[in-house]
Amino acid sequence: MNVFEEALIQYFGKPGLDKIQSTVVGIAGLGGLGSNCSACLVRSGFRKFILADFDKVELNNLNRQFYFLDQVGLNKTDCLKANLLRINPDLDITLVTQKISKDNAAVVFADCDVVVEAFDKVEYKCLMAEVFLGSGKLFVSASGMAGWGNSDAIRIKKIKDSCFLVGDNCSEVAGLLPPCAPRVTIAAAKEADVILSWVLGR
Repeated sequence: MNVFEEALIQYFGKPGLDKIQSTVVGIAGLGGLGSNCSACLVRSGFRKFILADFDKVELNNLNRQFYFLDQVGLNKTDCLKANLLRINPDLDITLVTQKISKDNAAVVFADCDVVVEAFDKVEYKCLMAEVFLGSGKLFVSASGMAGWGNSDAIRIKKIKDSCFLVGDNCSEVAGLLPPCAPRVTIAAAKEADVILSWVLGR
């Protein structure tokens, strides 16, 4: 246990931190939701991750995603791992730099206790729900966090004991509703809060 993790004991106690550190979290999509959610989880003591995305960092990602200017053009998986390791150098991270599909999703996240759906396209959100809703894993998804203002509308909805949906369910990204850091980060933090609460409550 490193000094960062030792400092977390004052917040969670040793039994709580043990629960957190033994949990394997899979994150599908490392954009605004996935990158910020993972940062919140690392700061909360989580250390075992499977991170999946096939995209590279683009300039238009920097307004809301946990990347930096010198990482533009590089794989999101590699960049996010590097950024998270700056918070806690002893993380156990498996990278999957490939597209997630109905054929490989269950295999990629087989060892996870928690799966976070963090895609920005509806078809991929539906794909993940189909695969993981009845899997017995905690499944956390998000829908509706575009634009700005009215951030109190971004809420956590419990679908079933092991499934939660975060968002306002209506503010999808469009011409007049771009994805912006405040609302996207709020949704990502709420996803992380669902996971932390679920793990500590077990």
